[in-house]
Amino acid sequence: MAQIADEKGISPEKVIESIETALAAAYKKDYGQKGQIIKAKLNPNTGDVKFWQVKLVVEKDTIYTEEELEAMKDKEPSSAQETGEEKEEKVRFNEEKHIMLSDAKKQKSGIKAGEELEIPLVSKKDYGRIAAQTAKQVILQKIREAERETVFSEFKQKEGEIVSGIVQRIEGRNIFVDIGKTLAIMPREEQVYGEFYKPGQRLKFYLLKVEETPKGPAVLLSRAYPKFVSKLFELEVPEISQEQVVIKSIAREAGSRSKVALESTAEGVDPIGSAVGQRGARVMAVINELGGEKIDIIEYSEKPEEFIANALSPAKVIDVKIEPKNKALCIVDEDQLSLAIGKDGQNVRLAAKLTGWKIDVRTMDGKGVKMEEVEKEEILPEETEKPEEKEKKEEKENKEEKSK
Repeated sequence: MAQIADEKGISPEKVIESIETALAAAYKKDYGQKGQIIKAKLNPNTGDVKFWQVKLVVEKDTIYTEEELEAMKDKEPSSAQETGEEKEEKVRFNEEKHIMLSDAKKQKSGIKAGEELEIPLVSKKDYGRIAAQTAKQVILQKIREAERETVFSEFKQKEGEIVSGIVQRIEGRNIFVDIGKTLAIMPREEQVYGEFYKPGQRLKFYLLKVEETPKGPAVLLSRAYPKFVSKLFELEVPEISQEQVVIKSIAREAGSRSKVALESTAEGVDPIGSAVGQRGARVMAVINELGGEKIDIIEYSEKPEEFIANALSPAKVIDVKIEPKNKALCIVDEDQLSLAIGKDGQNVRLAAKLTGWKIDVRTMDGKGVKMEEVEKEEILPEETEKPEEKEKKEEKENKEEKSK
């Protein structure tokens, strides 16, 4: 029993409980009656087993009369459902399951209605093949259930944490990962675009959620979730785990770029310096784990103008004007415009996600891009090449790619 408990990761009490349930099932199979509730108690030191029959104590007004039962048979299912409250209050009397209060008091004087009466049974040692088979099945089932409960409770506590696992197999678009006591799933939408996974590969994952299913606990993993980046920083940066530096917000386009806003809560602690580390060691460790994803570390500010200007990094912003309806207009030099917008509007889009503001970028003479156009991935005509120039550029890029 101790060996089973150790191998399955369950408590010895659960193993004993499963054996007691199995012995009760075997006793009922060979020596009990249909409808009986049998309870067994095993002494793990001696191996002796005691058996009881459990009966629910009822009063006359809590059981159906013969007339009521006959009336219920004639009723349609819909009308029977309407009397659900009455059903809950009353029970159908069964001699094997129930005992009247007057009879129960003869065996136990202080017992009340609604309580259970345990009647000792004669212990048996000889069981048939079918009873033994029943007991075996019950033990296997109960241990499996206990194992599932242990796995569920253990990983439920780890929700929102980082776990390490080995890619076991790939089925369609789902990746199955061995994370110790169970196999977890990383669905397609939680995978990083451009990342390739192969069996035997060890990676870190964000434990998204644990769900209870008929087949057991289902553990869902993610590598695309934005908080995965913040948890990686917690592992690499002691100041974040000690709460001297706080991650205020994070914006991510998985596999491409992330922006992280940090604020220092301790005097004399530089939030950006602590996250970058000596010679960029800390941030590089996070980048390597993310497969080379670019990370911009931003200093958080309570002033929206400062925060928005910082969020558009690496572009330098001249001025930020706060407008109604949660909009902000950022003024930049002409040579900083393309940097502020980013490829396909990515930089300004991430900055908007990070700050929660709709950001319009403009130069002093009015060139630029609006947030609505970035969301549609459309850049203003001023910043796009002429159609013929664009075609030539694409042809050149394609030739370069082929030659590589």
